[in-house]
Amino acid sequence: MASGPKPALGDYANASRWLACAIVVALFSWCLARFHVPGKGMTYLIEFGAANHARYLPELKELDHYEMPRSPGYDAQWYAQIAMHPRLTDPVLQRAVDKLPYRARRILFEWTAWALGGGNAERAMNVYAFQNLACWLMLAALLLRWFPPSSWGNCFRWAAVLFSFGLIFSVVRALLDGPSLLLVAAAMALIESGRPWAGALVMGIGGLGKETGVLCASALGPPDSARPGAWAAWIGRLALVVLPLAAWMLCLRVLLGSGNDVGLNNFAGVFVGLRNKLVEEVSSLIADGGGFLTEAKLDALVLAGLLAQFFFFAFRIRWRDPWWRMGASYAVLLLFLGDAVWEGRPSAAARVLLPMTLAFNIRVPRGGWWPLLLVAGNLGVFGSADLLRPEYKTAYCCVVEGPRELRLNPEDGYEVGASFETRNWWPAESEGRDYWHWSKGDCRLVIHNPRPFTVVADVTFGLATADPRGATATIGGRVAWRSELRTAYDNQAAISGLELPPGDTAILFQSDRPAASPEGAGGRLLMYSVRDLKIVLRGRR
Repeated sequence: MASGPKPALGDYANASRWLACAIVVALFSWCLARFHVPGKGMTYLIEFGAANHARYLPELKELDHYEMPRSPGYDAQWYAQIAMHPRLTDPVLQRAVDKLPYRARRILFEWTAWALGGGNAERAMNVYAFQNLACWLMLAALLLRWFPPSSWGNCFRWAAVLFSFGLIFSVVRALLDGPSLLLVAAAMALIESGRPWAGALVMGIGGLGKETGVLCASALGPPDSARPGAWAAWIGRLALVVLPLAAWMLCLRVLLGSGNDVGLNNFAGVFVGLRNKLVEEVSSLIADGGGFLTEAKLDALVLAGLLAQFFFFAFRIRWRDPWWRMGASYAVLLLFLGDAVWEGRPSAAARVLLPMTLAFNIRVPRGGWWPLLLVAGNLGVFGSADLLRPEYKTAYCCVVEGPRELRLNPEDGYEVGASFETRNWWPAESEGRDYWHWSKGDCRLVIHNPRPFTVVADVTFGLATADPRGATATIGGRVAWRSELRTAYDNQAAISGLELPPGDTAILFQSDRPAASPEGAGGRLLMYSVRDLKIVLRGRR
């Protein structure tokens, strides 16, 4: 029997590249799934800070959401509240949002969250948390226009943009830079397709998401003076980019006042902010005595990548190329960024300059020594891997269920929770939605009740051990639970009717055998692990 033609080697290579792209998307989805907090959804991404709980919107205080313990939170907490309650002149919102006139300039993605949420505060909050994830996926599809998986070089550039430090920073902090980059890419695609008016309109809309988006107008290019009416059309398109933001800022000035123009603090004299950042970075590296990729080293890699991109646009001038003009505009912006943008770890500079990163990956040539510069310009990807590890797993190692009036103290925003005292507990580990702490000896778990009355709770948890051993949990000198553990992961434990008075209740975990170092433990002494701790509040005593 005659067989059909065999697939060409190129077909296998093409299929493998598409598979690699699918794996990248799956990896991103898996990483983001780890930010899910049981009972609170993806609100960890917004980074509400418990230190600001008292000033939050009443609607927000009534909803289940994650708040960073003893933290002032981050910028997304203000934008999310605008999305939940977009009536800017309402005194309630003005008290709840820090620097409202400044935050409200970037109104676009608050409006989209509010509209997609149907005007419901809870849905708007959740839509806002998911917005960056959806925009990342849409950007991944759009970038295939410039990086089709026809070569491994294209796959690298595609993944380098998607996992660039600025974009991942925007995603894991629910900021505005990622969605704004999607609009920049969409506008550039329209311009390349011969629709400059549509591209200018998208740029103008994007300016309402992030003010620096209007710099993309440089991609429109100077008019051809030989064509009649070219100058009028060019000026009209520039106006289409600038006027939406200008009109909105005028409205805000009338409605809210100037707000002391706090955004001006983001800029400084040429090289001033960059010089201060370089001095700080050198000092940090000299003082850094840590491991291979410490926080200081990762920050230095991000800065090195941005400087490589800057020098590419500074020394390879292509006036007629729309991508070069757009990238060069942001390279100039880099020189004027102030300390407010450069300071801290991670600094905001990488996400402010995301359009430069996109233009860099599109325009770096493919032959000769250029791939070395391509790699140098994307060194910030190492920092992205660090950002994709949710920090809450190290502290938030329990699920608390029950009526809100039992869980939450409305005065300070603190909730019933648990903490593993550092002595004799190894650092928290997790896989998917499972989390656990290995113990290396007798150790304590402390449950905190912030309410002024005693709460009755059921506490459940699993245990794992590398060797058969007995285990006990003691509260106030009384054995609350005892069992013989098998070498498995399905040892289940429950303490029912536990009374939690105001303040802390300590549970002492002990074993009848000392900790051991089993094969595969990397030399660590292990007693047993406490896994998937759950506290169900039943009522007041």
